[in-house]
Amino acid sequence: MSTSTPLRVVPARADERIYVTQPHLAPLTEFLPYLEKIWDSKVLTNGGPFHQQLERALCDYLGVKHLALFTNGTLALVTALQALRITGEVITTPYSFVATAHSLLWNGIKPVFVDVDPDTLNLDPAKIEAAITPQTTAIMPVHCYGHPCDVDAIQKIADNYNLKVIYDAAHAFGVQTDSGSVLQYGDLSVLSFHATKVFNTFEGGAIICPDAKTKQRIDHLKNFGYVDEVTVVAPGINGKMSEINAAFGLLQLQHIDEALARRKEIDATYREMLRNVPGIRCVGDAGEKIANYAYFPILVESDYPLSRDALYAKFRARDVIVRRYFYPLISDFPMYRGSPSAHQDNLPVASEASLKVLCLPMYPALTVENIERIVEIIAEG
Repeated sequence: MSTSTPLRVVPARADERIYVTQPHLAPLTEFLPYLEKIWDSKVLTNGGPFHQQLERALCDYLGVKHLALFTNGTLALVTALQALRITGEVITTPYSFVATAHSLLWNGIKPVFVDVDPDTLNLDPAKIEAAITPQTTAIMPVHCYGHPCDVDAIQKIADNYNLKVIYDAAHAFGVQTDSGSVLQYGDLSVLSFHATKVFNTFEGGAIICPDAKTKQRIDHLKNFGYVDEVTVVAPGINGKMSEINAAFGLLQLQHIDEALARRKEIDATYREMLRNVPGIRCVGDAGEKIANYAYFPILVESDYPLSRDALYAKFRARDVIVRRYFYPLISDFPMYRGSPSAHQDNLPVASEASLKVLCLPMYPALTVENIERIVEIIAEG
């Protein structure tokens, strides 16, 4: 779908601050025609023409049948749970951004944390069954770093226990397995289009819906429950995406293929340069057919000369802003740690990973000079 100006990668100064991510922005001149149309139409929100165009364009690009746009990914998660009428307890991962579990609390649902797989850092299917109780109604896994969960194993458990599956697919834009888009799995999948994501609309999100009836319910829920000006069918919220965000998304979609190609190059460069650095392990893929290279996480093992936090501090001192995604675990925050499932003894793999992980800078404008500077800091030990 790439039809516009190629990415321009400008060499960085040696003293330039490097952030963990940076949004790819198309030339401003390409956005101005969209804004002129909005100014002419005076339609700013409420499912205007750009909103409708972006929903159709994303369905085509992602290979899904129905998609409902939202003002952000968190409201999309909250609404997905409401759309499926989830209650009671939901099994989820502690190794994620807090919005995953916060969406459950907003709906009065109890999160039950289960440990992750040591290789993919995704929810471990082998640990799910032991956490199921009569109050369990759903499973909410996360495709961590954009790497697919073991969707077949999770679905088998869900079918055996009559549970719903809602995927937090915030990282998984464009990711495909051998069967197609990873977004087609589960009862619903939720995307984030936040500024830090592979594809962004400044702020935004979406729910992938399996059928038109489910999309209609979700569209009602994200618009106060309104069907028409005199009919309200649910206690919905205002989760609608604006026309400006949708227009920006349409422009971003024109550049997404070249952005993903550049991310793939950066991923390969990191892996080659770090291949022989003792004590550094690059997190691998999960067997996906098409990856999106959303993040570049490394694990700082015990045989590396510095601790993870010492290396983190060293990066910061050199103006390289790496991040410890995900530390602390969600289960360590005050609103969750009182739960028995949140105890570290229940989550040994996730706990260990959270103490080892560093996400290195990853964005299309990252230059080879940037990468060399980053790897040099690691190789110094």
